[in-house]
Amino acid sequence: MFERFTADAREVVVEAQQDAIRLDSPQIDALHLLAALLHFPDSKAGSLLTGFGLALDDVAAETARVRRRGGITEADAEALGEFGIDVETILDRIEQAHGPNALVGGAGGRKRRHIPFADESKKVLQVCLKEVISLGGKELGTEHILLALTALRGPAADVLARFDVDAPRIRQALT
Repeated sequence: MFERFTADAREVVVEAQQDAIRLDSPQIDALHLLAALLHFPDSKAGSLLTGFGLALDDVAAETARVRRRGGITEADAEALGEFGIDVETILDRIEQAHGPNALVGGAGGRKRRHIPFADESKKVLQVCLKEVISLGGKELGTEHILLALTALRGPAADVLARFDVDAPRIRQALT
């Protein structure tokens, strides 16, 4: 599968693995892929994001905020808010009791060389291949990773949506 990746796209996948290692994550998830895209501002995905007016540091900060929630999406937080539950207050209390980023999770400090892809990341990579085919390309580039991240519901799409970046907007910019 990776033989169809451009050099930039391969670097993004390697960087996602490095990000997972730095964060002591048990798997490479979609947020790791998004964070990895931010390390390559000169790639097609980086150019698209900056072309949409995104400051890459702002996206990185939003990614960290979403990761801090331990998987609780914006929609989840809004639904809980309707019942008077403030997710940010709960997170603050959890972190006071258990330390910063207590919900982020990790592997307990294990040193690992290989970190598997989470199911959501595998799905992102599958959607990338479909996007390459639908756009008439032969190689999978960083723009396809970005497009797949927006096309699939989840934390990475939530982060990008906060900056008004979605799949239709990316497809339009690519055509």
